[in-house]
Amino acid sequence: MNRLVVAALCVLCMVGGMPATAQAASPATIDGARRHQPIDGFGFSEAFGRAEIMRGSQGLSEPRQREVLDLLLSGAGAALSILRLHIVSTPAGSIQPEDPGGPGAEPRYVWDGDNEGQVWLAREAKAYGVNRFYANAWSAPGYMKTNGDEANGGTLCGLAGTSCASGDWRTAYANYLVKYAEFYAGEGIRITDLGFTNEPDYTATYSSMRFTPAQATEFTKVLGPIAATAGLAVACCNSFGWTHQRDYTAAIEADPVARELVTTHTGHTYASQVTGPLPTSRRTWMSEWSPDGTTWNENWDDGSGYDGFTVAKAVHTALTTGNTSGYVYWYGASVGTTRGLIQLDGDGYRVSKRLWALANYSRFIRPGATRIGADTGDGNLALSAFRNPDGSLAVVALNSATSPTTVSYTLPNTGVSRGTAVPHVTDSTRDTAALSPIRVSGGRFTATVPARSLVTYRITGG
Repeated sequence: MNRLVVAALCVLCMVGGMPATAQAASPATIDGARRHQPIDGFGFSEAFGRAEIMRGSQGLSEPRQREVLDLLLSGAGAALSILRLHIVSTPAGSIQPEDPGGPGAEPRYVWDGDNEGQVWLAREAKAYGVNRFYANAWSAPGYMKTNGDEANGGTLCGLAGTSCASGDWRTAYANYLVKYAEFYAGEGIRITDLGFTNEPDYTATYSSMRFTPAQATEFTKVLGPIAATAGLAVACCNSFGWTHQRDYTAAIEADPVARELVTTHTGHTYASQVTGPLPTSRRTWMSEWSPDGTTWNENWDDGSGYDGFTVAKAVHTALTTGNTSGYVYWYGASVGTTRGLIQLDGDGYRVSKRLWALANYSRFIRPGATRIGADTGDGNLALSAFRNPDGSLAVVALNSATSPTTVSYTLPNTGVSRGTAVPHVTDSTRDTAALSPIRVSGGRFTATVPARSLVTYRITGG
């Protein structure tokens, strides 16, 4: 037989419905009767002027802008479904840059209709089908805080433990946040989720404001009723680390009023990674993270700790160990040595494998999905499964082994006894690439996951 034909057949064996070797297949069970958390979606942010750069402030032309937007938001890209918006607090960008005369004075809001390019981006996202817009403040304006500065920490005046000559700014800050959402509504964008703090346990030299868990609980009881009247869901508290967020969630849950006012508990994973769920029955989001690193990296699996494989592991852990309903990456696109998904450079851009690591989850696990049971005895295989609102299944397999792994999947209680499973592979040479469909028969199919790869099977009956 011609050597090229033999090679082609071997490739088909590696990714299709038959094992490439005589090695016994590892069993895996996808059980539709075991229901875990609902899924709200996957997202990103373009805070701190990145939306303006995406819109062309540093030379990105309109055709290239569209290509970047397609990569992040279209069904051929990552199909991200949550946009996190930055409620700017600097004097140059705040909707109330100057003290109106005290917390009880008539507000003097201003709106430029642009919000550092974020209005443009929100409209673009909406055109792609995004309807989850999460507005998040890093800080109140400086005149509302104990340090008189929107940066460098400080605390909101009026909270327990503060003393400010200017008075109690708690209600004024709550109204300020809701007003931001009203401005977006005037631009045709409905803010769905509202956060009043970002990393309340970390003092940054840029926009930042401190809250203790008790103070966050206290302010929740001020903001919550005002936000509810405006139809906004409160999210809290974006702690610097997932383990750290447990203290904020526990404090809110311990208060019978506050616990009813927070819809989503949110945490970052910089200072501590996901090791278990947050202590709440409410929905939880991993609301910001990108890996540490010192250079731009496009690689899939180089051991750097900021390659695509690292991101795939982090997403899997958040979904399966943390039971998160949402996963919001930090920058979708940024500049320089960014650990974002895309690097912008004048009228050019480059794409990291981090984008495709996220896309293998976000493109196929859609808002409204439910995570279902997924079990395997193979310790090298990180397996998760989801039922989408349209009835399709998404089964995601991350193989950390240095050799291919053949898996025999059974699909009890999923309603799929026959149909197709279409694999989509990300590895060193492929970017969420669709391969030939695999036949599902008798509620089973067999496929091989290539070494050090991420494969998502979109499974439909019929």
